[in-house]
Amino acid sequence: MINVAVIYYSSNGSVHRLAQAAVTAAERAGARVRLRRVAELAPPGLVAADPAWAAHAEATADIPTASLADLEWADAALFGTPSGFGQPAAQLRRFLDTTGEICCRGKVVSSFVCAAGPHAGYEAGLPALDNAFYHWGAVIVPTLRRAPAQTSTQTPEEEPGDACAESIAAVDAQTRRVVGVATALGRRLLATA
Repeated sequence: MINVAVIYYSSNGSVHRLAQAAVTAAERAGARVRLRRVAELAPPGLVAADPAWAAHAEATADIPTASLADLEWADAALFGTPSGFGQPAAQLRRFLDTTGEICCRGKVVSSFVCAAGPHAGYEAGLPALDNAFYHWGAVIVPTLRRAPAQTSTQTPEEEPGDACAESIAAVDAQTRRVVGVATALGRRLLATA
């Protein structure tokens, strides 16, 4: 059985909803899954000043904070983040910056990004995450070109925390691909051992 870590940052719940979709898909594919959020870096006063951010922080307070042990446990990992100016959230980048002391070589990884609107940078957010994965020597499962990218663009009509059905379906498909690749690589490694 494959171990999958779904590690994410979400301020208003949109990325959280996509992360939950990844958990569901991985479990349906037969994997053991850990859902982990990365630590919040914003000052508590800033979070409290935004009602949607404060409500989401309170609603997800019981989700464990990601640790290096979660990556060591995982055969595969999916990382989710909002994107601003084409960059992953600072909270997720900070977590990735701590991974230098562990070996992620050969782990199967992928990512999903949620942006606040058209041209908000999701198309650059995915490659920005890939830079860390290259450094690790990880096996990157890219998004499918013909399918909707593994992204969510929140439209003005959507409330914070919404993620469109198309984005959830894309994350579902991507997660199943990640589990499939990790399973196939695991079988191959066992066969050659």
